[in-house]
Amino acid sequence: MQRFRDILVWQKSRALTCRVYDLTRNYPADERYGLVAQLRRAAISVMSNIAEGSKRITQRDYAHFLNIAEGSAAEIESLLITSTDQAYLDTESADEAIYAVDEISRMLFALRRSVLSRTNAP
Repeated sequence: MQRFRDILVWQKSRALTCRVYDLTRNYPADERYGLVAQLRRAAISVMSNIAEGSKRITQRDYAHFLNIAEGSAAEIESLLITSTDQAYLDTESADEAIYAVDEISRMLFALRRSVLSRTNAP
């Protein structure tokens, strides 16, 4: 079984998590338990679910955790859009992060399909 640290999408998710922490550092104090906490939790959720799923016994379980990571990636994108709507984040920074989220989402989808294709293999 592959170590989760060697999985490229986990590595990209880790970089995104660091980016989210940097981006949210200057949000207003009253968003500390709102958008900031939600964005950070969603970012951590992506990388954590990849890691946890990679250690599951069945491929179907692994795919389930990858699907949860996909949902968290969509949540990040939605929260970044809200952040720009509220002028907490400039559009350029948000677009760069959304591009990374989109790349991660595509990678997660492909990995999940690959993992699921192995559930029917002999």
